[in-house]
Amino acid sequence: MLGAKLAEKRSKKTMSKVLKPSILVVEDEESIATVIKYNLQKEGYQVQITSDGEEAIYLAKNSKPDIILLDWLLPSIQGIEVCRVLRETPETSNIPIIMISAKGEEFDRISGLERGADDYIVKPFSPAELIARIKAIFRRLRPAFSNKTLDFEDITMDLMTHSVSRNGVEVKLAPIEFQILQILMEHPNRVLSREALIDKIWGVDIYVGSRTVDVHVTRLRKALIKASPNGEDLIKTIRLAGYCLKTSVRR
Repeated sequence: MLGAKLAEKRSKKTMSKVLKPSILVVEDEESIATVIKYNLQKEGYQVQITSDGEEAIYLAKNSKPDIILLDWLLPSIQGIEVCRVLRETPETSNIPIIMISAKGEEFDRISGLERGADDYIVKPFSPAELIARIKAIFRRLRPAFSNKTLDFEDITMDLMTHSVSRNGVEVKLAPIEFQILQILMEHPNRVLSREALIDKIWGVDIYVGSRTVDVHVTRLRKALIKASPNGEDLIKTIRLAGYCLKTSVRR
């Protein structure tokens, strides 16, 4: 309970900030991982670091990062194999992957792309180039992250003014409800677990119970229904799985 209150207080302090995409960095060279993390966080991204391929698969399945930076050479399981596993796993098959490697030959690049990587960057690289590649991936595969507004059905979210409307009616939301809605709108028609929402909003360092998420989703749901002309609820609860912003069946 205390953890949830602290998290609520922390969220209110940052209510003007828009949630940035989360990035999982899989890199076993500590110096490189540190530089990458520093530059990504400076851009506002949420960053997780691991040097282990098996842990990377676990984190990808459970925290659902928005993009993965994956080193080819890892101590336990090769990055190229991690890429293959992630692509063959339903929960992670659509997560964009940028392969990082010192292997710069055309054969290596083709091999990485054929195993499922969306892009391939050769060491050494500049932080500016890496960030440009990440933004290009988001523009191409996750356009929601490149827009100043998000739209789903009759809901519009303005990320610049931090405002939400439905069918032209203003929807007043508390900071956490706004963040939950933003995540759902960035991943429409996709089921997001309570754990994934907790990681994206509060981070992995603060304990927040799943019941706290349910309370905030209930508030969000009521606010959106109130602004709907026909009282339609677009947020679906998927039993034992999580929540999903689902396209209306009336379309």
